[in-house]
Amino acid sequence: MSPILSASGLRKRYDTTEVVAGLDLALNPGECFGLLGPNGAGKTTTLRLLLGLTRPDGGTIRLLGQPIPERAREARLKVGVVPQQDNLDPDFTVTENLMVYGRYFGLSDQAIRARIPELLAFADLESRADAPIESLSGGMKRRLTLARALVNDPEIIFLDEPTTGLDPQARHMMWQRLRRLLGEGKTILLTTHFMEEAERLCDRLLIMDTGKAVASGSPRELIATHIEPHVVEITGAEAHSFCTTLCQRQEKIGETLFCYATDPHPLLSSLQAQCDLRYLHRPANLEDVFLKLTGRELRE
Repeated sequence: MSPILSASGLRKRYDTTEVVAGLDLALNPGECFGLLGPNGAGKTTTLRLLLGLTRPDGGTIRLLGQPIPERAREARLKVGVVPQQDNLDPDFTVTENLMVYGRYFGLSDQAIRARIPELLAFADLESRADAPIESLSGGMKRRLTLARALVNDPEIIFLDEPTTGLDPQARHMMWQRLRRLLGEGKTILLTTHFMEEAERLCDRLLIMDTGKAVASGSPRELIATHIEPHVVEITGAEAHSFCTTLCQRQEKIGETLFCYATDPHPLLSSLQAQCDLRYLHRPANLEDVFLKLTGRELRE
């Protein structure tokens, strides 16, 4: 099966900083591919390169069989994009936003009108068809932005942090919509800072930092490869001295000691007798992998 999107040796430099440094990736039709990384890792630049909005300094890109950026316009006719920030037109109603956006793809007004009921139903906005944008909640705006990205019936959808700023209910509703698109055979390229979101939605992931790929694979593969299967979080003044010999790897963050272990039972048995230590035992997750590979320091 040929990749629907591929990049090889992708590079982009701004002044003296190489923000994308030899990146390789390939998306298979019908999968959700996650691009993860801390702020400044090069994710947004990578998306712009893949869409043909920024010209690379090196490497090759093919999107829907077209060379990018040479034939980016032709490729984008079958691409949907949900940007990080909503860019809905506040002067138009919900329906008018869909109409105007559809015209950018050369669709006739008749064809767009025929799709609007389906798009409104997908976004659960049938009752708000004539509503001004200012009257919509944040969750409604994100669902409309996703529906708008589908107006041209795209084969692949680029989603740049689609659930940032949403409350838990709106986030779960967005996840349901994305799963539905995957069930319909759409391909999704997703960037997100929510590791739970990446674990729930993505078939494969690429973690990048300082413009380079540092790990790739399915969420389960990354967890199994890069982190011990059990994590015990311990809080208390004597946590470090107590756990010195009872876990394979330790990491102290603030007042909490993170103990990573293949077999946590000796540690847990000992902790039960320690009234002055609070602890939480949980399975390792993608966030543990992400922090191990990219560090815990803040990125601005």
